Amino acid sequence: MGFAFVASDATLSAKASYFNCGQIAIGSRSRIDDFAILSAGDGGITIGSNVHIAAFCLLAGKSEIRLDDFSGLSSRVSIYSSSDDYSGAALTNPTVAKEFTGVRSAPVHLGKHVILGSGSVVLPGTHFGEGAALGALSLANGKYEAFGVFAGVPARLVRDRQRGLIEKERQYRVFLQDKNDEQPKG
Repeated sequence: MGFAFVASDATLSAKASYFNCGQIAIGSRSRIDDFAILSAGDGGITIGSNVHIAAFCLLAGKSEIRLDDFSGLSSRVSIYSSSDDYSGAALTNPTVAKEFTGVRSAPVHLGKHVILGSGSVVLPGTHFGEGAALGALSLANGKYEAFGVFAGVPARLVRDRQRGLIEKERQYRVFLQDKNDEQPKG
């Protein structure tokens, strides 16, 4: 399909839709489930290793969307790196020539170990620090600090998130190395 990069052990559903594949890179052991839509703009979509994108997720927009290692999207999460101008000062939708619209585009970044709950929406320019979590049906727009649990519309800090997953990642990497060492060479 002409992807920029797909690791040999990534799992991509044939029932998912991929647009502008030359701008999409997918890391090792990552999985994209049925009916997800990845529509990359000029900034591309970069998916790290051990990333899960569940069924019916949408990643779309002109600017970069980046999901770092061990991040995950529950079903029906929508991530937008572009959005129409809703003020009424410009026309909206992709059927109109761009000089008549006021589309806003900004990169979206999910740090390592970020998890987004089912049905959540992420708007352009949003950044999640390492280990942040977003509750189901939340609206994210802005900067979310590392190891915070956020929820609501708009999403606000609910509590701190435990950091035990950092040690679990270290153990997992040792497990992978041991598993790799067991493979016959040649």
